Amino acid sequence: MFKKVVFCVLCLQLWSPAYLVAAEEGAPISSSYQYFELEPDIITNYIKPGKKLGYIRVGIDLMVKSNKALEEVELHEPLIRDRIITVLGEQSEEKIRSVSERQGIRLSCLNAVNDAIFEITGDRPVEDLLFTKYLEQ
Repeated sequence: MFKKVVFCVLCLQLWSPAYLVAAEEGAPISSSYQYFELEPDIITNYIKPGKKLGYIRVGIDLMVKSNKALEEVELHEPLIRDRIITVLGEQSEEKIRSVSERQGIRLSCLNAVNDAIFEITGDRPVEDLLFTKYLEQ
């Protein structure tokens, strides 16, 4: 009985749509994402009206799809941090504090990171950029 169950499970895996599509495209069957955590958190100031300074602290994870992309991200971490700090520093207080604008800021950071790495390597290794911590003052 156990052998029949194992046989059925194996047959189903071989004929699953994901396996067939991956096999047709020549892609690896199991693609797993990896995450690179920028440590320490990024702390920077942003535009605030008057003579007061506004501060933001963000924890960031970068999602990549391959070992090569992970190596590129590790190699260019200082450049990545610089581009994220630049994007955050250009934001107004209203955008920083707005929950609805946070998605736009995240996408701006993602595009800036990929553009910076593209200028050097010709590749856009970061699939997604995630805010794991977002504190503003």
